[in-house]
Amino acid sequence: MILLNGVVHTMDGKTIDSGFVRVEQGKIQQVGHMADLPSGVEPEEAMDARGGHILPGLIDVHCHLGLCGCDGEDLNETSQVCTPYIRVLDGINPMDPYVKEAREAGVTCVMVHPGSTNPIAGQALLMKTAGSIVDQMVVRAPAAMKFSLGENPKGRSGWPATRMGTAALIREMLTRASEYQVKWETARADAQLEMPSFDPDMEALRGVVAGEIPAHFHVHRADDIATAIRIAKEFGLDYAIVHGTEGYLVGDYLAQEGVPVITGPILTDRSKGELRQMSMGNTAALAKAGVQVAICTDHPETTAPQLLLCAAMAARCGMDEEEALAAITINAACIAGVDHRMGSITQGKDADLVVLDGHPLDWRSRVTHVFIDGQEV
Repeated sequence: MILLNGVVHTMDGKTIDSGFVRVEQGKIQQVGHMADLPSGVEPEEAMDARGGHILPGLIDVHCHLGLCGCDGEDLNETSQVCTPYIRVLDGINPMDPYVKEAREAGVTCVMVHPGSTNPIAGQALLMKTAGSIVDQMVVRAPAAMKFSLGENPKGRSGWPATRMGTAALIREMLTRASEYQVKWETARADAQLEMPSFDPDMEALRGVVAGEIPAHFHVHRADDIATAIRIAKEFGLDYAIVHGTEGYLVGDYLAQEGVPVITGPILTDRSKGELRQMSMGNTAALAKAGVQVAICTDHPETTAPQLLLCAAMAARCGMDEEEALAAITINAACIAGVDHRMGSITQGKDADLVVLDGHPLDWRSRVTHVFIDGQEV
């Protein structure tokens, strides 16, 4: 298949005003100017974008798509205070109408997290949005471990009742996991030693303290952002800040620490006290400070099909347009650890592509075609 006559936003450093994208066996094989189009292209193999815009598939790197839908909610497991062993994989409903609507809006990949009631909530999933069996849609599982600070985990189960208690509980669990990991590695290296007794909590956290599974911290206030960084540095975690509502107040600190921030939801209300200083200019301010940012919908807070609109609002509030598009493509892929597979229109990457009839940040533009792994969906 070849997409022709499009404005190609490659997201790898260049935009081609009149270009083509050639796809073979679900992968991007060639990207270039129309003047460099290979000879011998058969009409039935080509799709004319008619001057429209071609983007990599959009990536929503923090949402609850498939867990919260028309048939109910499977978001927070409140039977225990910390539930690192639960897997979002076991709660996804791929038939939820919002999954279809997200796909039709060009969102081809999502990272789905459990909710934020628990200080440690469980294992996130990165998946494509096409399919009926979630196991066949998986890109990475577990994709991250969800941690929560601030108001949401306070007092829901009686303990922890304060921000101090939340941080202390997370430290306790990570300390136990570090000890478990040392015992596990030592026993693996010495056949005469017994493996530690299986503990589902510690087994789930073992990869986090080993740096194999990223930690994603749900935080809003600036002081909670600082606490997340403090804990992550204490345990040497690979981590990202999710929401970071007051990030613009500490942008220089975030840039200094080199921590990525997944901002959003942008299109929402101040539903709780810690959102009092919410600013729609947060994403732009963080980008200008030198922070790597992605934009999320936090579906259903903002519904997943509105991801492009969220990027448009960030651009309206001062973010460079290409940076706004990067925040829902290549930056999101980098934070998810899959930039080798997706996030840009680059040879060898998955052929996840979106075609629009106008500029992607113009709210009037319509998505006309969506491809996942080279197949139109």
